[in-house]
Amino acid sequence: MSQGKETTVLVLSLLVTAGIAGGGYWFFSQPKSAVVSPTASPETSPQATIGTTTPTQTTSLNLDTSLPNPTILAIDGSTAMVALVKDLRNAYSQINPNIPSTYGIPDGNPTGSNQGLKNLIDGNVAIAATSRPLKAAEAQAGIQLVPIARDAIAVVVGINNPFKGNLTKDQVRDIYQGKITNWSQVGGANQPIRVINRATTSGTREAFQDIVLLGQGFPPDSPNFITWKQDETTAILRDIGDNGISYATVSQVEKQEIVRIVAIDGVLPTDVNAVKAGKYPISRSLFLGVKKTTSPVSKQFIEFALSSQGQQIIQRLGFISVQ
Repeated sequence: MSQGKETTVLVLSLLVTAGIAGGGYWFFSQPKSAVVSPTASPETSPQATIGTTTPTQTTSLNLDTSLPNPTILAIDGSTAMVALVKDLRNAYSQINPNIPSTYGIPDGNPTGSNQGLKNLIDGNVAIAATSRPLKAAEAQAGIQLVPIARDAIAVVVGINNPFKGNLTKDQVRDIYQGKITNWSQVGGANQPIRVINRATTSGTREAFQDIVLLGQGFPPDSPNFITWKQDETTAILRDIGDNGISYATVSQVEKQEIVRIVAIDGVLPTDVNAVKAGKYPISRSLFLGVKKTTSPVSKQFIEFALSSQGQQIIQRLGFISVQ
């Protein structure tokens, strides 16, 4: 090769090397915010209003977020999820303070899973919190549920009830179907069992009916079988007395001093590992639901509940993380 050609090749090589180096420096020196996912948009991206929450901390939901954001994020539903929704709202308000939220109609008075889902379908709220899955008619109304936690349902008796034993799931079923009516039939004192059932609006009641009664109906009310009129737990616990029995989400009763949680099939619902392993027989998922066409803020609230921060709140309150 002649000296002129060698010089030309050398110059070209130096130019190519410098170009690659310069391009690499430009790419790696750009701020990360300049690298945007092709599918992300400023309106739907979690970073749009959720500050430090990153995509690796959230679960992407397949929702149409074409509706405008509301001025107030209205939520309604399960009374079993009151503490959970409250703490999620408080934490969410710290990172998205421009959107206040409410829980219940009016605020502070959640109406239960059934009515909460109805209020969602009717457009009265943006999000429903429910402790039961959708019914067929609700699914046809274009509702999507997202599980955010798992929960155990505890069976409770009065703290002074002479019965100190355990029950099997079959015995609980027989008690709630009126086949076992006296505590002596399960090893307790000779006194009638006063059964207190939750209100018909309760999602916990429907979950209990599906899991324990296998979908069969409850007997009609009688002096010793009482259906509570409103979906509330505190009043029921106060009314159990020395011979009553009822049930509630475990986080609502585990710190109560007026009742004792009964082990079912030898397992307590306060044993988180047993619930996770499926050894405790009465557990269910807890959901947040939205219409499939919703607002960016509604989607972001649910994504926050699924984020690492949201799941830490869920665990701190005694619920089981879905992550």
